[in-house]
Amino acid sequence: MAETQSATTQSSSNATPSFRTEILVRFADCDPAGMAFYPRLLEMFNNLVEDWCREGLKFSFEEIVVKRGCGLPTVHLEADFIAPSRLGDVLTAKLFVRRVGTSSIHADIALCGPDQSDRVRGKVVLVLIDRRSNRALALPDELRRLVSAFVVSS
Repeated sequence: MAETQSATTQSSSNATPSFRTEILVRFADCDPAGMAFYPRLLEMFNNLVEDWCREGLKFSFEEIVVKRGCGLPTVHLEADFIAPSRLGDVLTAKLFVRRVGTSSIHADIALCGPDQSDRVRGKVVLVLIDRRSNRALALPDELRRLVSAFVVSS
């Protein structure tokens, strides 16, 4: 499992708004060929979303799931694997919000190598749900405001 090595939140106001963190590619992340195994890269996507919620939005999965009885599942996922990552690489993980719907968050994710070239690019759609009914919930105004700070223009 990849671990967050260090984290930063939103970049300066003059730059593209994003959530960024660094991820070390560990031995457990790699296949016998020594490259990061694609399911582990998708776990890195999920860990990035969880870190963004906790650190960038101050709306942790503990708050979402345990305290509020909600969920924020991935309902759509696309990924393009551009170049391999290998044991010991430190990847920069970036999350950019493209659109905020009534109950959904559409985000782009990039995992970049030490030279900042893209290794993996993806798109994810998250939906806030009530876990009891499994129905979508409107994003609370405060959460919408926080998420909107990470929206990039097309």
